Amino acid sequence: MKPSDLAEGNVNELNPYVQGFYAAQPEEVTKTDLEVIGELPTDLWGAYVRNGPNPFEVPDVPHHWFDGEGMVHSIYFENGKAEYRNRYVLSDDNVADMKGDGAEARGVLVPSNRDRPDKVYKDTANTDLVLHDGKLMALWYISGTPVRLDARTLETLGNEDFGGKLPRNVSAHGKIDPKTGEFLFFDYSLYEPWMSFGVVSPKSELTHFAKIDLPGPRLPHDMGFTENYVILHDLPVVFTESGLRNGMWQIKTEQRGARFGVVPRNGTNDDIKWFETDPCYLYHVANSWEEGDEVVMIACRMVPNNFEPDPAHGQFAGMVNIMALHAFAWEWRMNMKTGEITSRQLDDRLSEFPAINQEYAGRKTRWSYHVAMAHERLQRFEGLIKYDLETGEKEEYLFEDGQGGSEPIFAPRIGAKDEDDGYVITFVTHTETGKSEVLILDAKKFADGPVARIPLPSRVPAGFHATWADGDKITA
Repeated sequence: MKPSDLAEGNVNELNPYVQGFYAAQPEEVTKTDLEVIGELPTDLWGAYVRNGPNPFEVPDVPHHWFDGEGMVHSIYFENGKAEYRNRYVLSDDNVADMKGDGAEARGVLVPSNRDRPDKVYKDTANTDLVLHDGKLMALWYISGTPVRLDARTLETLGNEDFGGKLPRNVSAHGKIDPKTGEFLFFDYSLYEPWMSFGVVSPKSELTHFAKIDLPGPRLPHDMGFTENYVILHDLPVVFTESGLRNGMWQIKTEQRGARFGVVPRNGTNDDIKWFETDPCYLYHVANSWEEGDEVVMIACRMVPNNFEPDPAHGQFAGMVNIMALHAFAWEWRMNMKTGEITSRQLDDRLSEFPAINQEYAGRKTRWSYHVAMAHERLQRFEGLIKYDLETGEKEEYLFEDGQGGSEPIFAPRIGAKDEDDGYVITFVTHTETGKSEVLILDAKKFADGPVARIPLPSRVPAGFHATWADGDKITA
């Protein structure tokens, strides 16, 4: 049963995240020399690549949007031309399902497979992407096996274990230090009181790994890093299987504050410095840096959406409400000498999925590009916001009515002279017609809208995270 053929009586009939804008794209497509509306910049070289869930089949058990097999969509630019591709990420569990063998573990709305303790749920490799050592790595949010992809063709090259030295798994939202070429990552366990972090060299060698003790199991989502530190998140949200409702995975909010752990990049559990602040949860970090005695972190802090469950979504009403992300841009400052932490809200506009010029990651940045979140029950990105982190000013570009977007990326122009010298790129799809296109905005003229639009030969469903693969860093 393919996603477009949801059978009557399937348990997912009331699940909006397998239909319409969120339904899978069943075909893998390659299209070169695409039509361009406007003028495609000739100083743009590289690929905008975005990951996301794309179920090969919609199961006859409750399906969470997070459960679909990973599929990467790419638009590659060179010499004023563009080409499009999309390919499934062939993780071990995805391949098992595609072959009809059945993965050893299933999605998060059914009981976990505790006989497979390293990955108790199906590892779909559907969440994030980074370019490291000339190749892409597809990463999974509950911590899984990194899957290497060719950054030009998107073909799966195989699992990555860093020369056999990876102790366990890698969570989504690992970071690339542009100055050193290192890959910084973290891992955690749903059931055990620890998390860990590691450093991988530009040549894919694990050079450092440390386990960090926690008071109990945690459910972190992202991390930060600076020139000298890694920033780990101990947040008052945990996973639980107690009191399962209709077999659904549950998360529990604890009555305690949030903590950020700042630890030297070559440090251990003995070196971490914890900063406790107000209770909160955050999914995504924009950037972090050092400023005098302070470590600064810019991220999106979650706020309640105050939606009541909609009976029209049946047993999926709880999932739908949790998926309605509401967050504000926020700043935390942690003083490494005094141990004090301060924070402030940067804007009252709902925004998430932040992106920066990755050439400045881990160092002080002025600009951050976010999606503007629609105030709706189903997750939809209705536009883009450009924040000036120095002045507090912002610019906004809204998509056309009925369109939903993807996480943007910043692509430096060839020979870029400063942080903001380049383009902001995103996929958009019309939620009714399914027509998709690529939008390219000049970052310095952000509010003017796209300088070029590229209609795509294939629908790009709503998805997760993206990255920019610079042309001179891609290796065949």
